[in-house]
Amino acid sequence: MKVAITAQGKNMESKVDPRFGRASWFILVDTETGEYQAVSNEQNLNAGQGAGIQSAENVSRQGAGAVITGNCGPKAFRTLSAAGIKVYIGAEGTVGEVFEKFKAGKLPEAAGANVEGHWV
Repeated sequence: MKVAITAQGKNMESKVDPRFGRASWFILVDTETGEYQAVSNEQNLNAGQGAGIQSAENVSRQGAGAVITGNCGPKAFRTLSAAGIKVYIGAEGTVGEVFEKFKAGKLPEAAGANVEGHWV
């Protein structure tokens, strides 16, 4: 399975971006091999609206089965859920650290959004 982790940079040592829709990067990590790739989310950084939905569509197109982030708004959460993508919120630290917590089963799956829309 591929896991998309919001990131402030392009590698596993990057800090987790607390924003989903306006995250700078998504690091897609293969849970079986540990291989990863950075996917830019630049088109949504300054979007007037719809950043969460567009970002959810972006990670869905990349084949992600789960998203790990700091915060996720209601529209993004609904879009991810509709695509069958599990959401894990409250992540802090580096991408590598939260990936290890995910693999160890130490991240609880979110039941809903944890911030309002247009959260900055």
